[in-house]
Amino acid sequence: MKASETKVQKILEGTNQYVVPLFQRRYSWGKKEWEMLWNDLIEIYAEEPSRDHFMGSVVTAPTSSVPEGVAKFLLIDGQQRLTTFLLLLAAIRDLAREKNAGSLAPEIDETLLRNKFKDGHDNFKLLPTHADRDPFIKIIKGEPQGGNQPIPMAYQFFRRKLLKVSENGIPLDLEKLTRTLISNLSLVSIVLHREDNPHLIFESLNAKGLALTQADLLRNYFFMRIHVDQQETLYHLYWKPMQEQLEESLTECIRHFLMKDGGMVKQGDVYIALKEKADRRNTDEVLNYLKELATFAGYYSKMIHPERESDRQISERMDRLNRIEVTTAYPLIMNVYHDHSTGKITHADFVAVLDTIENFMMRRWICGVPTYTLNKLFAASYTQALAHGNMVNGLRAVLVSKNYPGDTLFRDRLATSPLYATGERLQKTRLLLERLEGSFNHNEAVKRDNITIEHVMPQTLTPWWREHLGDQCDDTYAVLLHTLGNLTLTGYNQTLTNDDFPTKQRILGQSHLELNGYFTGLQRWDENGIKQRGRELAERAVAIWPYFGSEQPADQTNGDVTGRTPLTLAVLGEQFPVKTWRDVAERTVETIALLDPDAFRKLVVEFPTFIATDPAKFRAYRTLKNGYYLLTHFSAKAAYQFCQRAVEAAGLQQEDWKVQYAE
Repeated sequence: MKASETKVQKILEGTNQYVVPLFQRRYSWGKKEWEMLWNDLIEIYAEEPSRDHFMGSVVTAPTSSVPEGVAKFLLIDGQQRLTTFLLLLAAIRDLAREKNAGSLAPEIDETLLRNKFKDGHDNFKLLPTHADRDPFIKIIKGEPQGGNQPIPMAYQFFRRKLLKVSENGIPLDLEKLTRTLISNLSLVSIVLHREDNPHLIFESLNAKGLALTQADLLRNYFFMRIHVDQQETLYHLYWKPMQEQLEESLTECIRHFLMKDGGMVKQGDVYIALKEKADRRNTDEVLNYLKELATFAGYYSKMIHPERESDRQISERMDRLNRIEVTTAYPLIMNVYHDHSTGKITHADFVAVLDTIENFMMRRWICGVPTYTLNKLFAASYTQALAHGNMVNGLRAVLVSKNYPGDTLFRDRLATSPLYATGERLQKTRLLLERLEGSFNHNEAVKRDNITIEHVMPQTLTPWWREHLGDQCDDTYAVLLHTLGNLTLTGYNQTLTNDDFPTKQRILGQSHLELNGYFTGLQRWDENGIKQRGRELAERAVAIWPYFGSEQPADQTNGDVTGRTPLTLAVLGEQFPVKTWRDVAERTVETIALLDPDAFRKLVVEFPTFIATDPAKFRAYRTLKNGYYLLTHFSAKAAYQFCQRAVEAAGLQQEDWKVQYAE
């Protein structure tokens, strides 16, 4: 690395060209910076004798060029300053032409803005990044453009300044102003040696400015490894399509691309992980690696934007997977997408793989299986599945051993667990109901736009509903409100609100949805009715997501602890004496509130019938240490299932929460 003080003229003179690498961000100076440069320049211009003014540094790296080309330098840092100097010089040149100011215009044009005897891009002293190149070149060629892009705006700003007759009472001499600009503005020129790593310099220089994404750094890295004369072609062929299709998702796409071979990559380690792999490759191999990344980015674009996938069956399945947020499975899906694209697996097998992933994820979600192991599980599953010979059968063989719930547990949790909540849980519940509706094999698909989830027994009990439900109305409300049996889909949600059951029954009877045909002819909607519908819908769900293992697991519990008396609760190894399921629920929630307040707040949102800020909602309750209130009038089974959900929400493993019972 060689550093020396220099002037603008020294940088621009000779047959040189400065290329802003395609990995750099575009020109971003605005009126504030232009005004500051102009004021500094005019202040120096007015002084006698003129003094030098330091403008910062310019970091360049020599790059190889074809023998007949100009000497080219990558402009690693200083593109904002150098671009602005040239735009100001172009504005001075154009005004000098208009005023017929002697030889000033051709002198600026032929020695400072252009390489007079070179053709094509080599004709220009500076080649900005691709996004700025067209308007910049037009200005240098004497074809100034309007518009609201920074480069033409900068040119027009300086032109307006120059057109003023005087500045602070000083007649404006264009030739003197040009000399001031090129001879009195001082810079530190840092030229890297060929053995220096320009990418590391670029990273350290940009650390103090606007933070670069890891995708920005990777773009930097790739194009540092590619000859400057190839950069623009390869950028438009490979990188630009990825960037335009994925935008802010590009970094995450690269992370999942890196994980497709089975390794784990943290979100903050994407750049390091890819660079380590690419560093072991020569230039041709790096280019092939870029091509491979671009290919997989094309699959990724259709994965996160299923509307871009022309195959309806694949598009519909990817849409469902995105709604239940299976990003952990993206490395696997990218691999299978590639196998399908290259003919290694059939279309039917690809569809079966997507169905298998949905099946696995929905069963685990309904049964409350923690999700913290999914990243590693799916990253390794592709290679493991290949070892079985057939991708579909192999994937099922891998997943069936990864806490995949059997029919007994799945059926019971579907019928009895509270499903409705906000956020991610709401999305999954809605998909569940849509899939149930679709299982009736309509000719017309369910239209999602105007459909919402409706509670048949409403979320606020009116006097009519209290009388209808009877003495156990509070228990029925607390335990069954958000369960599958009490939920349906409707376009009449705002109309129904808290209406009595006969009114809701009449309105739902007008619906074209089969889910709502169930209510026709019913006399009551109470505990028995909700439970019965829940059981029937659960059977239908088992058919939608059938168990794909060869044998049903024999040791699964459905969570029915009725008649069992708890003695001890262990949470993360700490034991608490308990006598009732109310004690178990209270101690579980208190521990979660202490360990993870965010997880506790999630419980408040997801289980408003169990935890509240207003004790008037509950017939029987206990006051928690943080001031919230916990329902205590529920069955042993309801308490057990609530605790299981609470443990899952807190991110604890099932072995972290254990209950010992009396013999």
